[in-house]
Parts: sequence; C-alpha cells; structure tokens
Amino acid sequence: MMRGSKVGLRARHEADVPVLHEELYDDVLVRSRADTRPWQPIAHEAGRSPFAATEPKDGAASFSVVELASQELAGAALLWNIDPHNRTAHLGITVRPAFRGRGLGSDIVRVLCEYGFAVRGMQRLQVDTLADNTAMITAATKAGFTTEGTLRRAAWVYGAFHDVTLLGLLADEWTP
Repeated sequence: MMRGSKVGLRARHEADVPVLHEELYDDVLVRSRADTRPWQPIAHEAGRSPFAATEPKDGAASFSVVELASQELAGAALLWNIDPHNRTAHLGITVRPAFRGRGLGSDIVRVLCEYGFAVRGMQRLQVDTLADNTAMITAATKAGFTTEGTLRRAAWVYGAFHDVTLLGLLADEWTP
C-alpha cells in the first residue's frame, strides 16, 4: 500500500467492487460527470464493472482508496492513458459520498503523483475535469498542478455540453 497523510492506495479487492459500483457507478448523473464514455446499465456481477478487480495493465493502474484513520474503503483512484514512450499519464479519483468533504482528495492526488513520478517514472501527469468540478480542481491545485487551459464545450454530460479544464504537473515541479 502506498500511503499519504490521510489515505492509502492499494490493489482492488473483490469485496470493494460491489460497494464502489453501487455508490460510484449506479448513480447515473455522478458517473456521467466522471467518465467520457456514456453510462450504460452494467451489473457488477457481470465482471464488466469499471471497478472490477483485474490484472494490472500497461495503460492503466487502478487503486482502491482507504482512509487511514478508519481503515474504510473511501473511493477509487487511477492513472490512465499511461504512455511509456512519452512518459505521460492522466489521473482520476472518485470518492464515496460518505467520505466527501474530509480533505481526502488532495492527499489521493499526491499519492497518485508519487506513484506516477517515483514508481512509474512519468515526466508529466494530467487532470482533465469538468470546469465546474471545483473539488477536483482544488485537490489538483493543492497537489501542485497548474491550470493549463479550458476545452470549451468538450464534454457531453447528461444532456448538455460542458467545458473541460486541463491541469498539468511535470516531474521537476513535483514536491514529494
């Protein structure tokens, strides 16, 4: 497990899947705001849940987030679109509703940065989030990310287009 001050990132356990799927996938509006792919009804038992415990992949690294104080499952985190040639990756986090507002987001982002930069040797990490996702923008900014731009009306979310904010952090800007 990789540890921050408030959270730990560990491999996904089978017992995590139904909890994450129910709270973070089955809420159509929340999931639609967190994923560029359209929401589809998927039962977690089908093994196709985006939170399914799978073998590691070259292009993505998925984690379960554990709140250290309570040792409870607090959410999910991942590096995705990992490009080993250019040494870049995107990161994403999602926190269970009961754990929101506890200041876990920036700690999750910091631990993901440690994984990306120190373990995987990335030279750039990027966050793409809806422009009105102040929680993610704040978490990334606290972890050292810089806002690099806005993609106007770049995301179709539940019946409307939304702007996307891009944030980036380079390895030489990262403070472990």
